Amino acid sequence: MRDGITNLLVVGIGGQGVMTAAEMLARTALSQGYDVKKTEVAGMAQRGGVVSSHVRFGPKVYSPQIDPGEADLLIGFEAAEALRWASHLRPTGVAMVNTLRLAPPIVSAGLYDYPADPIGALAATGLEVHAFDAGAIAEELGNAKLVNTIMLGAISDYLPFPAAALEECIVAGFRAYKPKLAEINARAFAAGRAAGHQKLTNP
Repeated sequence: MRDGITNLLVVGIGGQGVMTAAEMLARTALSQGYDVKKTEVAGMAQRGGVVSSHVRFGPKVYSPQIDPGEADLLIGFEAAEALRWASHLRPTGVAMVNTLRLAPPIVSAGLYDYPADPIGALAATGLEVHAFDAGAIAEELGNAKLVNTIMLGAISDYLPFPAAALEECIVAGFRAYKPKLAEINARAFAAGRAAGHQKLTNP
């Protein structure tokens, strides 16, 4: 964090909920009194394409763009995408990564070689990396669509506002529009919060 501004970079593959996660983070920051700026999609937004969103908040934010080496937190919904954006993290930043490996179309198009071990390569950079299988946690809870809430729970203790504020923003939305899903999303948030403390060591 610099000048009181927090820089969050959310990346993944289209259809994973990257933009929804970024929107939840932005809404929660607004509810906590921060000025917030958020980018639109960078890359191909259609399902299967690579997707990223920059979220910045603080006392006063003038641009949504996060420059390389300036992100405080990298939230990777897919392992190789997290690795691809690792250069945007500052040395003291944290990478929170779903271990899912899902090659986007840019791989089959020959524009990008999928890394053999993206999580290992991330850890080898010396950055602080937390990685876990969000999909497996979602399956254990009985709903594969919970990955988004799990990832948000995972980063909740690394934000400059209480984890409860983010949880309430998420769960309140379900109470309003899909009340039957409110309780299971609260459980998913708690499970993600616990998983988010699984820190990798440099191999």
